[in-house]
Amino acid sequence: MKRPNIRTLLIGALAGLTAALLVLGASMQPSFFSALLYTASALPILIVGLGWGNAAAVSAVVTAAALGAILISPSFALIMTLVTLLPAGWLSHLANLARPAAELGGPDHLLAWYPLSDILLHLCGLVTLAVIVIGVIIGYGPEITDPIVDLLITSLKQQQPEFMPDPAATAQTKSLILLMLPALQGGMWVSMLFAAYYFAVRIVSASGRGLRPREDIPSSLRMNRNSIFIFLAGLAACFFGGIPALVGATVIGTFGAGFMLSGFASLHFRTRGKDWRIPALILCYLASMLMLLPALLILVLGLSDTRKAIALTPTKDADAPKQSDTKI
Repeated sequence: MKRPNIRTLLIGALAGLTAALLVLGASMQPSFFSALLYTASALPILIVGLGWGNAAAVSAVVTAAALGAILISPSFALIMTLVTLLPAGWLSHLANLARPAAELGGPDHLLAWYPLSDILLHLCGLVTLAVIVIGVIIGYGPEITDPIVDLLITSLKQQQPEFMPDPAATAQTKSLILLMLPALQGGMWVSMLFAAYYFAVRIVSASGRGLRPREDIPSSLRMNRNSIFIFLAGLAACFFGGIPALVGATVIGTFGAGFMLSGFASLHFRTRGKDWRIPALILCYLASMLMLLPALLILVLGLSDTRKAIALTPTKDADAPKQSDTKI
């Protein structure tokens, strides 16, 4: 086993310092810009992991977590690790996995890289676990969400004194908000972490340090077939109420975001070569952000197209220079 050198560990530590500073900056300003900083904190971990390997990624994660624990608190470091550091380090590890294509029934002179569909599956699972663990840490429940609904109702009463909320409707709204928040949080975090992975791959590929070939996302980004069963299990859990419903809502949010990402990728692939492609894609993105029905249609598109696209590259001693994708 090859031992990591000091230079690799120092590069990882520098990336961890950068990630920690980004998270600290995000925690000091509760705004939409803070969400971008949180997402950007995954970039240094992903870049060193993809370009310098697992040792650099581990060094970066440990450094960032240690700084978070020293500068803020151990609980802050734990949340930071679960939400950003650990998923970023694990994604970079998976992306660098490869084995001879002959083991999968392919040509002897090619390497088969870990499928992008399985990487997305791992991301959805990691974010699901992170949201659940953080919910347990903060004691997430009606005690947190009900005051939010009460505050909104009070604000409406001040603006419209004649407004009289129905107690049954208020109770339903509180139950809906209780389930929606973890679903939305999980779905948003899956989307943002995958965006960080996408940009990290482009940066590492441009630098020439990337081990994994840069894949064609529209044709290769699909969800694993097994993800459908996890998504349906989450949907069924929502009908049990209580903690199972909260876990189910989280699964729906995270895996639903994965299916939406694959749905948009499929849409990009299906519209290639069309004159109306750009305006149609812009309209689809805007409509899915503003209305529920278009988002559901994209989700269904992702659910209807589940497969694996395995990137293949020549081995070092192979003569064939071409890269290809094998769909399973």
